[in-house]
Amino acid sequence: MFLADIESVRSCSVATRNQRLAAIHSLARFIGLHSPEHLAWGIELRAIPFKKTAEPTVGYLEKSDMDAVLQFFNRKTLLGYRNHALLLFLYNTGARADEAAHVHVADLALGRSPSVRIHGKGDKIRICPLWPHTADILKHLVIKCADDDHLFRNARGTPLTRFGIYRLVQKAGASVSSSDLTLRSRGISPHIIRHTTAVHLLRAGVDINTIRAWLGHVSIDTTNIYAEVDLEMKAKGKRPV
Repeated sequence: MFLADIESVRSCSVATRNQRLAAIHSLARFIGLHSPEHLAWGIELRAIPFKKTAEPTVGYLEKSDMDAVLQFFNRKTLLGYRNHALLLFLYNTGARADEAAHVHVADLALGRSPSVRIHGKGDKIRICPLWPHTADILKHLVIKCADDDHLFRNARGTPLTRFGIYRLVQKAGASVSSSDLTLRSRGISPHIIRHTTAVHLLRAGVDINTIRAWLGHVSIDTTNIYAEVDLEMKAKGKRPV
């Protein structure tokens, strides 16, 4: 059988098998609509079930590990200060690397209720609160900057790319000896910090709908994985942050 061959002979994952089956289902549906004599055949094909896959583990950092990442760069240098501000921004907002790379100075509101306007997936915009400490750090970062300047720039004054942000996070994350062996093997990434933000907000008592808006999730189901992670943590007797 084709699907069995994909896994056993081609050594593809279950996810790849399910993607191929989804394409077959779509083809069978199309043929059934345009060739009624093949309707029964199409129904049989569409009855082939998807194979269940194990849900991926959500990797995140404990508070002590996140603090270590934030303290990695030397803030007495200009680049070290920018790197620290970037890490703190990612942790505060849970922003994706690409989202952080496209933030401009004009997107910041650093007054009494500091926040940042983030352009997310699908060109959707969300307003994310900034902690007072984050706002203070960013105020010093944007001194003498124009509104249309990118918030995070390199030594040449050009915008950091999402790849540059990824490398900086990996460099800081390499210093952390996390108790999570999976994290230690695959390294720390901006998305791991995003997961960390969600889990820490949940533990701090922030409701799930607020976290969904904070991270820019379209569906509440996406955010619910963090509630499940926190329940697992409590079941294992881990101390909250």
